[in-house]
Amino acid sequence: MGHLCIDGEHLTIEDVVNVAREGFLVELSEEAVSKIKKSRDYVDNLVENETIVYGITTGFGKFSDTFISKEDTKTLQKNLIVSHACSLGNPLPEEIVRGVMLLRANALAKGYSGIRLETVNTLIEMLNKGVHPIIPEKGSLGASGDLAPLANMVLVMLGQGEAIYNGERMSGQEAMDKAGIKTVELTSKEGLALINGTPVMTSIGALAVYDALNLMKTADIIGSMTLEALRGITDAFNERVHIARGQKGQTMTARNVLRITEGSSLTSRQGELRVQDAYTLRCIPQIHGASRDAINYVKEIISIELNAATDNPLIFPEDDAVISGGNFHGQPIALAMDFLGIAVSELANVSERRIERLVNPQLNDLPAFLTKRGGLNSGFMIAQYAAASMVSENKVLAHPASVDSIPSSANQEDHVSMGTTAARKARAILDNAQKVLAIEAFAASQAISYRGEAVLGKGTKEVYQEIRKHISPIEEDRIMYIDMDILDNMVKSGVFVKVVEEALGQLE
Repeated sequence: MGHLCIDGEHLTIEDVVNVAREGFLVELSEEAVSKIKKSRDYVDNLVENETIVYGITTGFGKFSDTFISKEDTKTLQKNLIVSHACSLGNPLPEEIVRGVMLLRANALAKGYSGIRLETVNTLIEMLNKGVHPIIPEKGSLGASGDLAPLANMVLVMLGQGEAIYNGERMSGQEAMDKAGIKTVELTSKEGLALINGTPVMTSIGALAVYDALNLMKTADIIGSMTLEALRGITDAFNERVHIARGQKGQTMTARNVLRITEGSSLTSRQGELRVQDAYTLRCIPQIHGASRDAINYVKEIISIELNAATDNPLIFPEDDAVISGGNFHGQPIALAMDFLGIAVSELANVSERRIERLVNPQLNDLPAFLTKRGGLNSGFMIAQYAAASMVSENKVLAHPASVDSIPSSANQEDHVSMGTTAARKARAILDNAQKVLAIEAFAASQAISYRGEAVLGKGTKEVYQEIRKHISPIEEDRIMYIDMDILDNMVKSGVFVKVVEEALGQLE
């Protein structure tokens, strides 16, 4: 099993994937341990001296002017968690919950939160032993962080709430007991340290952007298959055209397509069959490239947030300062997640239009709906319906969440980011887009099967052969969702990218 040492400074998206999906074990670095202890000593001194500091010796939100004595501090922390655990809806998937736990531990490792070392270690032990709190997906405004869902996470640390352990849903106390983990009693500042921040939206975002980067390459590959199936013109991908514009993602996409289709006997040149192709083929670099640039921008924002201090207040022991700020506000992630949703929606939009060109006999020289005996057989008619349905759903989901705001906490929190909503929407859009591109791969491989003994490109040949290991060409109507599910899983697994890069080297 893999291993990851966290210090609050160097966590990557790949690290999140390894912990969330591959079960890597996590531990704190020595430097992180030292920073956590130093920060905690400072907080203990503030409490002992009854210094008035928000969230340490005061209430929260609108109650920030209410002084809390050191005798009541443990009750305050417990009340914070139980009162804030107000999330509802379906539980977040376990991989996202694991990402949330990792990101919260990594933020605490920076040493700005004033939490006890043993409390951080409890969270890490839960992660390593597979105690996954039930975190309902709805309830975060993304303003004072992901307060409600994170409180649901912390309940299990206290022996309350619910968790999944060894695949079984049970009470938090039972899960902790079975895993041999001692529950904690929170003390001053620890409640805020655990629930004030952006790890829910960032966990969803990190996994989504990782999958979107894979989908970006997959879209170039599947688009290249359709280009070959429709005898597309390669001149439009000439590097000179794209350098003349200067957009980075566009140039990268054009290079990918030419590499993937190199050696194909199906592609054509300008003027051989037609002067130019429709936009869904000719403008693959411009359309895919714009999404590629957007996804890479989101990757940059998420990569920063993975190592961000998003607690409040922040403790600076070396400066003898406690500063109440707003790093918990999810606006950077909210905007990025909305952008990700739009960028991925466009990959699905253009894919569905390419599917239409594959199945519509008015737009190609292939059998109508890619079936030899049309009328008796419907062929790919309803496969295109399914793609159109998901594309239309994406158009609704792509409406930005970040432009909305609603005041809370008696107008103390009077602007909220809706970042977690934006992240959840982007994840749903991504799933739809993966399915649409799977349908395009299905249709393109069927179209290629009508092209006889044609030589496929160096990359498309690998993908076509991989598809044919699992799915035979359709001769007569059959239940199609089974094949579509297989292809959806192939898209999600990254196998198309894997076989192409094994043959051609790294795509851009």
